[in-house]
Amino acid sequence: MADRIRVLIVDDIPETRDHLTKLLGFESDIEVVGAAASGVEALELAATLNPAIVLMDINMPGMDGIATTEQLSSRLPQTSIVMMSVQGEADYLRRSMLAGAREFLVKPFSADELVTSIRQVYAREREKLGRMAERAAVSAAATGDEGGEPRDAGRIVTVFSPKGGVGRTTIAVNLGVAAATECGKRVCIVDGSFQFGDVGVLLNLNPKNKSIADVIQEGEADLEMLESVLVNHSSSTRVLLAPPSPEMAELVTPSAFHQILEALRLTHDLVIVDSWTTLNEATLDLLDLSDEIVTLMTLEITNIKNVRLFLEVADQLGYGSDKIKLVLNRSDAALGIRIADVESSIGRKIDETIVSDGRSVVYALNRGVPFVISSREAQVSQDVIRLARKLTGEGAGSASAAPKPAQKKSLFARR
Repeated sequence: MADRIRVLIVDDIPETRDHLTKLLGFESDIEVVGAAASGVEALELAATLNPAIVLMDINMPGMDGIATTEQLSSRLPQTSIVMMSVQGEADYLRRSMLAGAREFLVKPFSADELVTSIRQVYAREREKLGRMAERAAVSAAATGDEGGEPRDAGRIVTVFSPKGGVGRTTIAVNLGVAAATECGKRVCIVDGSFQFGDVGVLLNLNPKNKSIADVIQEGEADLEMLESVLVNHSSSTRVLLAPPSPEMAELVTPSAFHQILEALRLTHDLVIVDSWTTLNEATLDLLDLSDEIVTLMTLEITNIKNVRLFLEVADQLGYGSDKIKLVLNRSDAALGIRIADVESSIGRKIDETIVSDGRSVVYALNRGVPFVISSREAQVSQDVIRLARKLTGEGAGSASAAPKPAQKKSLFARR
């Protein structure tokens, strides 16, 4: 006899728990292994019983079903949650799915609806685990874990700034294009600004192209779809666009983004990520994963202050100086602040400088053509090309052969 589907029922009403237990008791392939009256009790029982499916009531006193689902999804990722609610509004469905639920049932539902949902969710989870095992085997073979010829994984370089308006996206795009056209590297540019990403605009890509949102299925990354949503640019770079609308940004969970970047690393020499300015769980996971962090700054007092604070955070996270490459953009701007004063204020040397060239940069932005192509001989382009060569190991002083630092403990106690 095949393994039975182990189910945990979570509902604060005793009659509902008993009714569901009796309904499922007639199914030979389903076994109710426990019942909980609260979110806290559900977390305790799930850790002990390890159910395949949890039937979760959304409205419970204390810790509600959504909060319980978020914690349960983090602690037991292989356990699937079917949410139950008397409320059928779209907002409840959206919040449930973002929390990690795999199905949503509106009360009252029939026995057939309940059993069908449990079986379908269980089958989908088994299929997903099978695909993950296949991908793990492929990755192991690609990296030489099974005795084959080792393949060097690509590098993830995140372009970051703790303040907006410093040219982060512009530098990220041109850096990626320079690495492809000047260094001959296989490059993927990832728009990590999920709400208001501009990478596609700077590269004049059709806004109807598929985006990272198309790779997310039920809160997880469907890596089989990844190749189909990458957009090929005329510079030979490949691009993973941000979602087309701000509200879709919530679909991209930190764990899914992590999976996507790891997959892109296997098929590209360099993955350039245009990041965002907020230090949150998603940002810190990205920075942990990155081989190098190109930290962009300008000669403005507020930006200098924010960079100094970020460097203090990076030090507490255990990031070595070789992981953070400090780049001064618009370095020749006459703003009354000397580079030596900046270095004294932040407590470290600036690694690279990029000159200001509003004419070339704005002209390129408005045309949707990177300035390293449209104005290759301009000094701003030469500065970015020099940075690209160092990041890819084509220039002197490259740290491309340095081992990837181990991930450190987060300041925000990430789960």
